[in-house]
Amino acid sequence: MRTLTTTDELAAYCEQAKAQPYVTLDTEFLRERTYYSKLCLIQMAMPGEHDDNAVLVDPLADGMSLEPLYELFRDKNVVKVFHAARQDLEIFWVDAKVFPEPLFDTQVAAMVCGFGEQAGYETLVRKIVQKQVDKSSRFTDWSRRPLSEAQKTYALADVTHLRQVYEFLSAELDKAGRAHWVAEELQILTNPGTYDVAPEDAWKRVKTRTNSPRFLALVRELAAFRESHARYNNIPRNRVYKDDAMVEIASTKPKSHSDLGQSRLLLREARRGVIADGILEAIARGLKCLPEDMPKPDRRREKLQVNPALADLLRVLLKSKTESSGVAAKLIAPSADLDGIAAGLRDAAALSGWRLEVFGEDALRLCDGKIALAAQGQSVKVVDLD
Repeated sequence: MRTLTTTDELAAYCEQAKAQPYVTLDTEFLRERTYYSKLCLIQMAMPGEHDDNAVLVDPLADGMSLEPLYELFRDKNVVKVFHAARQDLEIFWVDAKVFPEPLFDTQVAAMVCGFGEQAGYETLVRKIVQKQVDKSSRFTDWSRRPLSEAQKTYALADVTHLRQVYEFLSAELDKAGRAHWVAEELQILTNPGTYDVAPEDAWKRVKTRTNSPRFLALVRELAAFRESHARYNNIPRNRVYKDDAMVEIASTKPKSHSDLGQSRLLLREARRGVIADGILEAIARGLKCLPEDMPKPDRRREKLQVNPALADLLRVLLKSKTESSGVAAKLIAPSADLDGIAAGLRDAAALSGWRLEVFGEDALRLCDGKIALAAQGQSVKVVDLD
């Protein structure tokens, strides 16, 4: 198996790939000790049944530039195929502000082809290619050199079997007329906002039980400091402080280093030095925040008058639609969306795009009394009342 260690070798391979309809890709990286993922290996394969057109790319090799790969990403004539691409795409976006175009994610495609909510690569290889994937090298230090033959074999299998998985799923999507479903889902993966977290918005990812504007203002300031500190020092957010510690601090509102020392959840190294100073400054900013500048929680759902009978009917309808479409229920409409629809909200994801086609249109007709549901043997059928 070939390992490319120079920019010229990578450029030559990418030129060959530009003549192909698609290329499969995967990455190996480390992130346990850093804010940004450390890219350690790239795997690539062109169409075929053998491994002779598959390569490993060593981004850690001296003088290696990934620009030839990024040129391939920009070539719209070649489909770039990944499985569960989110973390791979984040690496490339952070490094070069580029997304592969066009993109195909076999995990997303598998979900709309009836393989469940989040089908793993091993599952797809076993069901489609009818082979087993050796995952013995999954937990390994990919930054160490030289790589062992076992590591190389493991890594290459992530793109060689992916060719058959892609060809099968692509054909299934075309046959079912669902290719546009996948395209809609991939818009999230190729949206810069998915990866670019502004420090002032980091609080939105923190789960809290309190929606008090003052409390949320404190969480906002603490989350913004953590995000900025972690990014600047390239360390994981949890190495600064964890979410539960952040919520505790927002509740206790410490005003001194002595107060911080009373925290049950704060890491010892965060009780002094730069992090401790940052926490106290963030608390001070949150306490001084004017009411008009505090986060405004969305209280619409708190005031919803959910019709429980209608919500139950929507769940029956959804079950019927998942059985007929083969698509996981959670992918079409989570339980909270069903309650929202039953209460009169019309901004749920289930009421737009391909979900509207599969479920949303009949859900709205059910709410408007235009259809009914009836048992038919072991299944449920829709009865038109117009």
